[in-house]
Formats: sequence, structure tokens, C-alpha cells
Amino acid sequence: MDDTTAAQLNSEERIERLVIEQTVAQIFGINNCDLRRATRGRAHVARARQVGMYLAHVACGKSLTDVGRLFARDRTTVSHACSVIEDGRDDPTFDHVLELLERAVLAMIPSRLGRPRQSAGWLVH
Repeated sequence: MDDTTAAQLNSEERIERLVIEQTVAQIFGINNCDLRRATRGRAHVARARQVGMYLAHVACGKSLTDVGRLFARDRTTVSHACSVIEDGRDDPTFDHVLELLERAVLAMIPSRLGRPRQSAGWLVH
């Protein structure tokens, strides 16, 4: 996330973004910084970013505009990403992976569990 984008996010949004980034990056075998690039990147990186945007919208309940701000993308890009990922859920394996990612993201976001914010301190790199 560039400095301008980071400055626009509150602490809860930063935590959500880091949780989603780290979870998606691990599953897709890419670096967190690849998800933050302004350019689309390779197909597997773009797909991972789309999954991240989808998780922010569906699992975290963020509006398309808010997800766009989190990922430094336009609201219409987020809408397209969510549509692509939703269409991909027709594949049972991909659907299962997304279910697990949704659960993992929700389990790691402290505000969703009523945990104190400092419990997410391991997320900062």
C-alpha cells in the first residue's frame, strides 16, 4: 500500500487489509507487495487481488467504494472483481477454498471477535 493510500485508512481498515493481504498471498504463493502494485500484473496476481477484494466485500461487509479505497482501485474494478470471483464459485473446489478464506479472514480480524486491537500486532511487518 502506498503512503497516500495508507494515510487514508483508519486503523481497523489497515488491519483488515493486512489480514486479507497476508491470507491471500500465502494461499496464492505471492508476495504481499504484488497485491499492492498499481498495475494489474500477471494473471495469478490479478486473480489473487480479485479474491482479496471479494473477501473485503463479502466477508468484511465493505461497500464497493470502501474496498476500492482499501485496494487503491476504482469501485467499478471492485465490482468486476467480485463478479468474476462469484462466477468462479461454480467450481466446487474454488468455492471451498473461498469458504475457508472467508472463515480465516473473519477469525483473524480482532474487531469481528471483540478482541483488543493489539492482538493483531503480529500482522505489522
